[in-house]
Amino acid sequence: MTEPLLSITGLSAVSDRENGAPILRDVSLRLERGEVRGLVGESGAGKSTIAKALLGILPRTVRVTGGAIRFEGQDLLTLKPKQLSDIMGSEISLIPQDPQTALNPGRRIEAQLTDGLRMRRGLSRQAAHDKALKLLEEVHIRDPERVLKAYPHELSGGMRQRVLIAAAFALEPKLVVADEPTTALDVTVQKQILRLIRGMQKTHGTGMIFVTHDLGVVAQICDTVTLLYAGKVIEEGPTAQVLAAPKHAYTKALLAAGPRYDRPTAGLEPVPQAIFDQLRAEMGIM
Repeated sequence: MTEPLLSITGLSAVSDRENGAPILRDVSLRLERGEVRGLVGESGAGKSTIAKALLGILPRTVRVTGGAIRFEGQDLLTLKPKQLSDIMGSEISLIPQDPQTALNPGRRIEAQLTDGLRMRRGLSRQAAHDKALKLLEEVHIRDPERVLKAYPHELSGGMRQRVLIAAAFALEPKLVVADEPTTALDVTVQKQILRLIRGMQKTHGTGMIFVTHDLGVVAQICDTVTLLYAGKVIEEGPTAQVLAAPKHAYTKALLAAGPRYDRPTAGLEPVPQAIFDQLRAEMGIM
């Protein structure tokens, strides 16, 4: 078996703010090269905590107590800050959740796209400009020259998110972490952005961790899925298999609780309290 692009084994973490309450409980998953794996679950499930641990940006109040995060065989949790900084942005990048706050409001788009290209790839000013133009064209932005000269506030939310997608792929990373990148967008734009992210991922052959609370989004973009509850992996596997024939009662209940395009007249069913009680009992949560 070849080495995966990313392998998380036995990852556990606690919150010092909440007297050592577990946040992640022995989480393990793997990501192959070119694969899109969804991390899905309700608020507090631990999906964003996994992403932050991978990116090395956990808050100080969260402490990893066990496990490993191996990127191309190298455990990211053991690296010194300078070593981790060299990997982040260059080989691992992020598509953040909120395009409104992720871009620097005081700098033009060109500066924000070309800084990394010049510092990390050694491109000249002109070469970085040309690369930025090409990236904006890839994410289907009209009049990219005008957009490069613009400030973030002069762009719509959808355009800002396209800029962030371009920035995430600028340095040809091997892994992109997408942290609920469509949450701040209206429904009409979400589908376009999902299609765009998937297209960029396929074109560049990039592995991707896609964080979301929406199983409908998972169905559209993810090859595999890991379902979490209270920091524990509940079910995982190929997306089509998990969605068509879920094994865990919690997965089945979540699917029943959401709208289905293939069953437009079917009603929504809330997750039964008995299932939550069962999960909490299994984890020893009072």
